[in-house]
Order: sequence, then C-alpha cells, then structure tokens
Amino acid sequence: MTLTVVVGSSGSGKTTFLEHVHKLHNCTYIRQYHTLRPYVPVKKIPKFDPTQLPYWNLYSEKVLKEAGAEGAKNASFNPGIKIGGTMAGEFTAGLSGGQRKMMLFELVRQRTAAQSELLIVLDEPFAGVTDDFVPFITERLEEMRLKHNILLVTNDHVSTLTKMADSTITVSAIDRSKVLLNGKAHERELALHAVAKGGEYQHCLGNQDLMFFMQTEIFTSPHVGGSVGFTVFAMILFLLSFWDSKPGSEALVLVGLQIVAFFAINPFLISLADWRNTVTEEADALMHASVQTMMHLKSVVTLVLLLVINAVTFACLIACLDTDATNDPGMWVSMLFDSASLTLPFICFGLYSQLPLQIVQILASLPFLFMIFFSTTFSPGAGVPGVKALRYLFARFYLWCRVPGVRESMEECPDDDMLVGCTIASGCLGMVLFLIFQLVRVFVVKRADASKSRAIKEEISTKPEFAAIQSELYKNARVSQP
Repeated sequence: MTLTVVVGSSGSGKTTFLEHVHKLHNCTYIRQYHTLRPYVPVKKIPKFDPTQLPYWNLYSEKVLKEAGAEGAKNASFNPGIKIGGTMAGEFTAGLSGGQRKMMLFELVRQRTAAQSELLIVLDEPFAGVTDDFVPFITERLEEMRLKHNILLVTNDHVSTLTKMADSTITVSAIDRSKVLLNGKAHERELALHAVAKGGEYQHCLGNQDLMFFMQTEIFTSPHVGGSVGFTVFAMILFLLSFWDSKPGSEALVLVGLQIVAFFAINPFLISLADWRNTVTEEADALMHASVQTMMHLKSVVTLVLLLVINAVTFACLIACLDTDATNDPGMWVSMLFDSASLTLPFICFGLYSQLPLQIVQILASLPFLFMIFFSTTFSPGAGVPGVKALRYLFARFYLWCRVPGVRESMEECPDDDMLVGCTIASGCLGMVLFLIFQLVRVFVVKRADASKSRAIKEEISTKPEFAAIQSELYKNARVSQP
C-alpha cells in the first residue's frame, strides 16, 4: 500500500482536493476541524482503547503507576477541569483541537487494524499537535501504510512527511486544473480519480454500539433532558393556569395544551439538522455505526419523546377538564397525530436531507403555518371555494370535529367511526409525501447520477495518462500484511 502527501501554499486548494476525493470514493476521512458531539465521553466510545493514546495515564490516573513514579500523586489529574482539561473527559469540554485530532487518529488506527486495503484520508494530522506527539503520529502512519492507502494534507512538519511519503502531490492556486505529481504536471481530474483507490470500511453493528447510542442520545443527552425538563416546567404552569376548567372550555384548553406540547419538543427538533451533520462527520472518522443506522435510531428516540410528551399532555387535559369528550381514547389519538403532523416534517428534513438548519426550519414549519390558515376555516361560507377543501389534509381539522361546541359549527365533519382513520392518515401525510419524494430521488435521480459517475470513471480509466499516474503513485506500494 502507499502514502501520498498533498502539499501547497495556503489557499491553494489542498483541503478541497481531499474533499473531492471523498466525494469520488467512500473513504475514512478525518477533517482538519472535525466536529464531534460535545457530550460524548472518550472512554465510552465502543471498541476503542483510549489507554493507547500517548500520555493517557496523565489524564486518567489519580496515582501514577509508571516505573520510578509508582505511587506518586499525579499532578495532571483533575476531572473537574473542563476547559483544556482531561482526555478522559468530554470532547469539546475537555479536549483541545490537538487532543481531539489525536483521539480520532488513534481511533481510526484501531478500527482499521483488522481490515486491509482501505483508503484513509487525513487533513492536517499535525495541526494543533505539539512536537511531543510527532513521533507517535509518524509511527502510527508507518504502521497503517503497510495495510492501507493513506492520503493526507499537511502544512506542518512537511519535510518529515515528504521523506516518509511514496509520492507528493503539489497543488497550486495559480492553475487549479493541474497538479504536480512528484514534480511532473498532470490533469487534476485524472489525479483525483487515480488517488481515490482503496476499499470502504465495513462496520459491524453490535450491542456495544447500541448501548453507546442509548447512553449518549437518551440517558445523558442534553437535548432529551432539555425537552423533558421544559415539558415538566410548562405542564406545571399549565396545570396552575387551567386547573378546574369548566365543561364548554374544551377548545381553549386543547389549543393551549397543543401549543405547549409543540414548544416542549421543538428545541429537540431544531437540533436534528446539526446533529445529523455532526454524526455524519463522526461516521467518516469511524466513531460508530453508519450514518443511516444512527439516523434511524434517532428517529425512534424522537418518536418515543413525542409519545411521552403527548401522554403527559393528555393526562394534563383530563386533570384539568374531566368530561366525556376529553376521556375518549379517540381524543388522545387526535392530539397525538395533530402533534405528529407538525413533528414528522422536522424528522424528515432534519435527518434525511442534506439541507442546512435554516432551510430545514422553514420547510418543516410550513405545515404549522398552513394548519393555522387552512384547518380552521370551519365557519359556514368562510374561505375561497376549493381552498376550503384543504382542511381535510390537516389533523387539526379532525381534532376540532371532536370538540363539543365546536363540532356543530364545522363543515362536513366525517362520521365518528371515521375520525380516527382520517386523523391518522392526515397526521402522516407529510411523512408519506416525503417518503415518495425520497424514493423518486434515490431510484431515479441518484441512480442517474451514479450511472453518470461510473461512465466518467470508466472513460478516465481508459486514458494512458491515468495509467501512468497510478503507476507513479503506487510504484513503491507495500504489500498488505495478513
């Protein structure tokens, strides 16, 4: 296998070169400024031995156990330090940028030790790392290059890495269509395809991964804890305000409850887009299972949180207003899917799209906006003909059809035996439309893009210059070890 170093002046496009390789080829990728969830403890990462990190004992042991210092108090040990603190702490709260880079680098080494012929891409592995750690990194690189193709960018310790490297690619801000491979000019596009060589890491999902997810995203998650805490606080205020409500005030109580329920889960929903971006970067660095697995598990957590908040909401409704209408199980179903109709779009756009947070907030909030305008046009004669029919698409309309004193003024409410079915169908409508869109995108658009990419790769691979570049890149390739 081989080690290739990309060099060039600042702003010449070194990181861009790596990003394009990453898009062309599935690879393990540690970015220069890698984003990690700030609430994940290093020592809880599944199947990772943090004791192999340099100087780990200085961060984790209260009493030193080294020869010559056995039994001595460790002056570096201070779990209470949060800023610039301990490797045994949390990523953002306890790790500097250099420590984070070291942790990810060692994580990748351990993860990939059991596999061979992968493509590992490293952006500035020495950035933020002091000279004390240089021997550790170079030693690990020498070990990894025996089994894997390594492509890295560096601005630090250039001479050390170029001496180690089998090949050096030089990029320039003056002519971005060309790169120099060991001093000889080649087309950048050909070099990109030639260097993007190696297998994809295969992650086996196990019980440790599931326990890791449960611990980080349920038991210690600040997002779940924040939503639960706000729900308790808001519902106590609601009970104080609406306690002993009288029959006939069902509409007012329901509106208040559903607004509180939406704002109780809304901070959690808003965090989904940033969480998706962070987990994607973590998966590139092999921290856990695939992005899709993490997203599916996060979706389950979101739905469970929705159910819990809805159950608390329904209990508060009965506590404040104990009538035949509020005690009806159908009312609970209507409240649940009314909330779901506003929650599911956040799950769909927040987790299963690549849209930025601002766009996710706008698109996922549209059902709430449309619900305000279209689901409550129940006054006889109100609304433009045709537009009024849109009320049948919203679960809120069927919720109103259950409320005494409001149902009588609604237009064309379905029969009682159809209310539950209509509520569930309208509550899931947004999700169904999104799934249809995703299926079309995956099976039509993505397949077309993949077919186009394959055609480009096949065309490039037939060019003589491509074969010459690969021959140069891998002329010193080491045979992978069993």
